[in-house]
Amino acid sequence: MSDTATLDSFRLADSFLPVGTYTISYGLEQFIQDDRVEDAADLEALLVTYLRRQVGPAEIVALRAAHAAATEGDLDAICRADQRLSAVTLAAEFRESAQQSGDRLLSLQTDLRDESLLDRYAERVVADGSPGNYAVVLGVVTGLAGVAVRDACLLCCHGFVTGLLGAAQRLLSLGHTDAQRILDGLQPVMTAAVEDSEDRTIDEMTPFAPLVDVLAAEHERAERRLFAS
Repeated sequence: MSDTATLDSFRLADSFLPVGTYTISYGLEQFIQDDRVEDAADLEALLVTYLRRQVGPAEIVALRAAHAAATEGDLDAICRADQRLSAVTLAAEFRESAQQSGDRLLSLQTDLRDESLLDRYAERVVADGSPGNYAVVLGVVTGLAGVAVRDACLLCCHGFVTGLLGAAQRLLSLGHTDAQRILDGLQPVMTAAVEDSEDRTIDEMTPFAPLVDVLAAEHERAERRLFAS
């Protein structure tokens, strides 16, 4: 990658990026409230499930498709990946939070970049012609920035894990050292999730984490919530 693409990838992976992912726990809040996640070991096991069963088979597949479509200038293919990702995401809160953070990332990038494809994609999202999921927007942005697709996929996994570790620090009193230990331990799982997604088409998105979906539905009806999902 060029230096510019590398620096763009650093910025996209930075928690300083104002896209609102700090408001999202992807059901972790409910797992903790139900005493299903009580310590660092429980948390790491749950994150393995997320990466293997949900992020890898769905978000990363959509990101790959969007990245390829962006490099080819194919807006319709971007929107197909976007629509398919929403269709296979069962939890309403997950769909809503992915679209909210995606909208913020897309708005930020259209302000920063002079890219016709980004502008046309943003118009489709505004017109409800495409959901604007975060993973798809990230795929488009990294594709246009010249970030290699494998690096973009790893970036997405890393951002997902660090986001949930940040949520756990607020919900579970997780220490910084434990958080870094979990992040280090999950590196092979992130790599495997990216590799497993490599040959999947958007029609082969197969997220399957029933307990995550059930607890996400419970979280929607919770009386007190710190996180949007």
